[in-house]
Amino acid sequence: MVPPPSTPPPNPQLIQQFLSSALSQRGPSSLPYTEDTKWLIRQHLLSLISHYPSLEPKTATFTHNDGRSVNLLQADGTIPMPFQGVTYNIPIIIWLIESYPRHPPLVYVNPMRDMIIKRPHPNVSPSGLVSIPYLQNWIYPSSNLVDLVLNLSSAFSRDPPLYSQRRPNPNPSPSPSASVNSSMTSSYGQQPPSSVSASAAAGYPPSPYGRVQLPQPSQRPPEDAAEVYKRNAVNKLVEMVHGDIIGMRKAREVDMEGLLSAQAVLRRREEVINKGLGELQDEKEGLEQQLQVVLMNTDVLDGWIRDNEGKTRSLGKDNVDVDEAFHFVDVLSKQMLDCTAADLAIEDVVYSLDKAVQEGLVPFDQYLRNVRLLARKQFFHKATTAKVRAAQMQAEVDSMAARIQHFVS
Repeated sequence: MVPPPSTPPPNPQLIQQFLSSALSQRGPSSLPYTEDTKWLIRQHLLSLISHYPSLEPKTATFTHNDGRSVNLLQADGTIPMPFQGVTYNIPIIIWLIESYPRHPPLVYVNPMRDMIIKRPHPNVSPSGLVSIPYLQNWIYPSSNLVDLVLNLSSAFSRDPPLYSQRRPNPNPSPSPSASVNSSMTSSYGQQPPSSVSASAAAGYPPSPYGRVQLPQPSQRPPEDAAEVYKRNAVNKLVEMVHGDIIGMRKAREVDMEGLLSAQAVLRRREEVINKGLGELQDEKEGLEQQLQVVLMNTDVLDGWIRDNEGKTRSLGKDNVDVDEAFHFVDVLSKQMLDCTAADLAIEDVVYSLDKAVQEGLVPFDQYLRNVRLLARKQFFHKATTAKVRAAQMQAEVDSMAARIQHFVS
């Protein structure tokens, strides 16, 4: 058997320098990966290249289905595919999308000019997009590119995604038996030496699978029953494992939804508690302010009691005039008392005049003149009382401000 074409080993230092430079770029040409995942992306690519030297990391422009173009990292090259005892190389491109590694990469089969994608294929779309269970069940951060290539190789070995396109031969065609049974070489495959001369004689382009699909029917050797049973058992086992993984994933999603709901409830409770704490803090501050006012009023009352204690004792001994029992603190207090007394006295006089008119003791015209005169005087007393009260309130505010400043200091 002819050995596969040798691939020169990549230079690890150059690859590390390339990845470090690409991932550390800033500005418009920077790659759209988050800073917390760039180190993991670099490790994934270095591990992939060390296991599969035929893949090469590059940067290229990727166009999304919505028309957006973005500069991304890719691994371009070939991966090994064992098929019927022979190892072939399948050309692929692995695109690391913006959300990688939290989301799986996009894998495309990249057929050469003389290759065609098999239709229909269970894992490869006509556009070359690959879909396998490993990509569908991608789990961050355990999933990686090395395991992805292993799963791709295993899936392609069960059903190769490519076959060679047959081209007409301008030279005289060889015998049908020689063309049917011939296997052809390419840089992507290997086969026995006996098929090399046959493929050269057939004049067909090389195939990565060692067999050319022809329009005429070709006889295939009968398959061993044990191999068929083994293949069916493996497929059944893969399906069972895939079903178990889907079930586990659904169960985990249900658990995650429950945890997220509990987290939302706890956050709402936290907001309620924080709001209650804020209200209690505001109420505490209000009570402290009221306490300061009470303390200041207590000091004022204590001072007034001390100043007037001797006067209350003297009232019990001698008959003191009521008007002389009260001493005004200032002129405003005396003016307030005089105006209030005059206002109340006028109210009593008007009430008495009303009674006298009702009883017929005072003529009605004299009643009107007296009431008009008393009302004018009462108006002036009320206006004076309002002005004096406003002045007293302002003086009290100034006094309280001075006391608060004294307590604070």
